[in-house]
Amino acid sequence: MSSRDEILRRIRCAPAALTTAPSPFSAGIVFDDPVAQFSQVLRSVGGRCESAGTPDIVESLLREQAEQVAARNICSLGVNGSGSGLTTFDLGAIHDPHDLDVVDLAILPGRLAVAENGAVWTTATSPLERTLYFLTQHLVLIVPRDQVFSNLHEAYTRVDVTASPFGCWISGPSKTADIEQSLVLGAHGPRSLLVLLT
Repeated sequence: MSSRDEILRRIRCAPAALTTAPSPFSAGIVFDDPVAQFSQVLRSVGGRCESAGTPDIVESLLREQAEQVAARNICSLGVNGSGSGLTTFDLGAIHDPHDLDVVDLAILPGRLAVAENGAVWTTATSPLERTLYFLTQHLVLIVPRDQVFSNLHEAYTRVDVTASPFGCWISGPSKTADIEQSLVLGAHGPRSLLVLLT
């Protein structure tokens, strides 16, 4: 008998320890103010959240962000045309996603947000739109204020993974601390993330 067969024989003969199944999950953490918690957690991972109750405030904050990051190439697929007046980059003229590496600022929709981890659920219908989330230098996500939930369990009940060919959670700008435990933002993706709650 080979060593392998002997090991497998002993495993089969050993009695399995009985363990009780964990109790079913009931509810995740619930915050009194999910929006405030989301903003705090997002800030802790390097992002920023602003309340923008009216279209005028949205446009004002978008202009401020564009000026702050000195954006020349701006691409907006924002909610209800948000940021369309700032758009200087014609996404329709692009056929190769690699050509999006010149986008300085992308204004894109976020579907919902989670307070416990500062994450935003994003979807995309085309490879170009999907690529924008990751190749842009700076990212703005516009999320409906009433779509901020306390925890992932709550959020996943509202996520339809069949509604779009692509879905992704984004929390904060790209970052790494692999080298000498020094946090670097924008290591392999957007250097900043601003979430506007409308």
